[in-house]
Amino acid sequence: MIIDSHCHLNHKRLLNIGAPELVVERARAAGVGGILTINCRIGDEFDEVLAVAQQFDNVWCSVGTHPHEAGDEDEKKFTAADIVKKAQSDPKVVGIGETGLDYFYKHSPPEDQHENFRKHIRACLETDMPLIIHARDADDDVMRILREEGSGGKLKGVMHCFSSSRKLGEEALDFGLYISLSGIITFKKSADLQEFVKDVPLDRLLVETDAPYLAPEPHRGHINEPAFTVHTVQKVADLKGVSEDELAAVTTKNFFALFDRAQMV
Repeated sequence: MIIDSHCHLNHKRLLNIGAPELVVERARAAGVGGILTINCRIGDEFDEVLAVAQQFDNVWCSVGTHPHEAGDEDEKKFTAADIVKKAQSDPKVVGIGETGLDYFYKHSPPEDQHENFRKHIRACLETDMPLIIHARDADDDVMRILREEGSGGKLKGVMHCFSSSRKLGEEALDFGLYISLSGIITFKKSADLQEFVKDVPLDRLLVETDAPYLAPEPHRGHINEPAFTVHTVQKVADLKGVSEDELAAVTTKNFFALFDRAQMV
């Protein structure tokens, strides 16, 4: 079984290729037996994301404010305590985020992103739930804030859709975080990432789609969906010199070790 550890089942682009039940069924048919669907706006999206997760025995969700939305006045109203309350509101909620820093687009001011990131870390520490981290062109500040808020290594989490520098990857691993790989690993331009992945311990790897974004080869240019996680598994297995079945098994084990509230019904 494969787990797609990060996608957006409620995204309108994904809905263009079928209702969630059709997307989930195609994933099952491809061998993707579990899906984590991610919240990016607490105020007007969390209830929708949770409702999607509640439809299926093999889908879970998160709660959080994406760094792109960190400057939104409605999102800024949510405190760490509010995030904790929502995280504990339903057993289908198994992680907090996605959150983090994005200096590439800077859709929100850096100072708002910093405060947003910090309150999510505090919520994770209070709930002992994993943090789902978005990091783009902000490597040093991501690790600085994680170290400042991370309470001596008690924080657990994952670097989602990892495509950053080897330096950030190694620092994240040293901090105790998992590395999640998306379809980016299949791209020809990803030679540096592929070399880094060869050195990542198997027991610290997850796989994901980030659907509807970043469709892997051979589907580049199309809308991504959880069924396509199989292509990431194939590529990572090849890089690690293991079988696809072994890679699927170990990343599934890793998922349930990190997201330990997730239960198959």
